[in-house]
Amino acid sequence: MSKKIKINKEKLIELYMDYVLQQHEIPKSVYAFARDNHFEESDFYRFFGSFNSLESAVYELFFNKTMKTLHNSKEYKGYDAMNQLLSFYFTFFGNLTANRSYIFNSLKLEINSLHTKKKLNILRKKFLDFVDELDLGGRDLKNKHLDNIKNSVVNESYWIQMLATIKFWLEDDSADFEKTDLFIEKSIAASFELANTKP
Repeated sequence: MSKKIKINKEKLIELYMDYVLQQHEIPKSVYAFARDNHFEESDFYRFFGSFNSLESAVYELFFNKTMKTLHNSKEYKGYDAMNQLLSFYFTFFGNLTANRSYIFNSLKLEINSLHTKKKLNILRKKFLDFVDELDLGGRDLKNKHLDNIKNSVVNESYWIQMLATIKFWLEDDSADFEKTDLFIEKSIAASFELANTKP
């Protein structure tokens, strides 16, 4: 009987991603996944309730890595909101690109219905919190209720933009994903111009 290894959240994510890439499917069960990777099944449940919650954590991890990189950058702190958002996108998609095979496998079957995916729920919440902290401009409507509605609609539009960018990136076959970079620059510039248009 092989010796059981100590496991943590990041290691579980790494093992899971490796399994999906090697087998082109999710593990048959938590028991089999734990047995094949020499850790206790109960250790899995200390961090995740299911493979679905682990998949959500993969995208949360990419988001957290992105934010850590940005907060460690002296230049980022001096950027205006538009350039902070651009920096987020380029860093986030850099992290996705480093794991493209997994992301493609994870999302390819739902490429036209990303908005329905539970696995992106945590990413959505964290991204919307991030967008909410940015000064995205837009006109003050001088009405608290209308301003709250406007802010909610604007933030949600940025999430839709994120999903559109993920979809574009998944389909991008240009060298070094140059088309995605251009798509990011143009779409964010357009969204800021729209946000500052008179209602």
